[in-house]
Amino acid sequence: MTEAAAAPAERPGYRYFVLAMLFLVYAFNFLDRQIISILAIPIREELNLSDRQLGLLGGIAFAALYSTLGVPIAWLADRTSRVRIVAVSLTLWSAFTALCGMAGNFWQLFASRVGVGIGEAGGVAPSYSLIADYFPPQSRARALAIYSLGIPIGSAFGVIAGAQIAGGALGEGLDWRSAFIIVGLAGVVLAPVFWLTVREPRRGGLDAAPAAPAAEAGAGAAARRPGVLATLKLLSKKPAFWFLTFGASCSSMMGYGVFFWLPSFFARSFELGIIETGWLFGGVLFVGGSLGIIAGGVLADWLGKAKKSAYALVPAAAFFLAFPMYVAGVLAPSPSIAVVLFLIPTALGLVWLGPALSAFQHLAPPEMRAMASAIFLLFNNLLGIGGGIYVLGEISTLLTPHFGAEALRYSIMTGASLYLVAGALFLMAARTMERDWVR
Repeated sequence: MTEAAAAPAERPGYRYFVLAMLFLVYAFNFLDRQIISILAIPIREELNLSDRQLGLLGGIAFAALYSTLGVPIAWLADRTSRVRIVAVSLTLWSAFTALCGMAGNFWQLFASRVGVGIGEAGGVAPSYSLIADYFPPQSRARALAIYSLGIPIGSAFGVIAGAQIAGGALGEGLDWRSAFIIVGLAGVVLAPVFWLTVREPRRGGLDAAPAAPAAEAGAGAAARRPGVLATLKLLSKKPAFWFLTFGASCSSMMGYGVFFWLPSFFARSFELGIIETGWLFGGVLFVGGSLGIIAGGVLADWLGKAKKSAYALVPAAAFFLAFPMYVAGVLAPSPSIAVVLFLIPTALGLVWLGPALSAFQHLAPPEMRAMASAIFLLFNNLLGIGGGIYVLGEISTLLTPHFGAEALRYSIMTGASLYLVAGALFLMAARTMERDWVR
């Protein structure tokens, strides 16, 4: 589909339908990504894996190609149909999720997780760009916050559904392998629905100065769109972009690490079963994560009208508050107290998504948005997913001879200090946000 024949983004009803579809795809993105966190409990027992190996499965196996392939896919998304890229990506990552259920050893499961990462590489950056072309600047932080609800809701559903299936609550013949296969096939079914119902909007059509007049839409305009080097050259002059990128990456190291390891923490430190662990942690993700993301988007759009620095200052304040609450949570004497305490930093740790993702869409012109998002995601995911999950697992492995089953408690507490670094970097971003903003 050419952009000359693209769907009009001005119709509110269809605009919100598209947002709902993108949210649903993103929920499947995190469902397939995070389901391994709860299934790590039976996988560890059946395949006799260490925390180091689990960290590799949850982190580096997924993040290596997921992060790096995002850049060339974003280059393609700035020139071709973003809708089709998202649909094909959903099909690929869902199929590889189903293949995880057929793995017989660590390396087979590792290879399948690499495949999930390859598929998911094409899901996020094109979606950010689509939302920026369906929603005007004054409501983009809220739209991106709603889209980002796919993180806690998809993660929560993955944790709860995985626990129910693997724990035998839905049938005695089902196990962790069945969980992978069921959720994977569900995503394969959703992909053609997305392809057939979501249409491509005109790039920059809702911005004050569109990227190109309608007459230039099509292959000729696509050929003139800037590539990786041109985008990097422009972003090199915008300190706010890089402070936001590395601040978000520090936050993601802790966020992804905790999302992966908290189910094992509940199971080991409080001796809970997989079903009970799934409900408790799923509730923390759903309630805490959803509240934090919505609050961040609303606050940023409200405060950002007066000062663009609010898009960095709101998350910075949240990060500084999250650190002591995570420490309190891991030191809680009972699972019920831990759940209540974890709700607060889970919310605070995700406040940044709406404000920062909106800022990224305004720190580059419309024709560079997908590429700029991919560059951000490259660092965020390599450090966040690849680094955070593995590092917390490695720390836990090293501490196990001294602390036994409690090693994860101290590993998570150590990782929480990354929120202080993230807060400081977002404060630095606030200093140049007004100057770096594209109007």
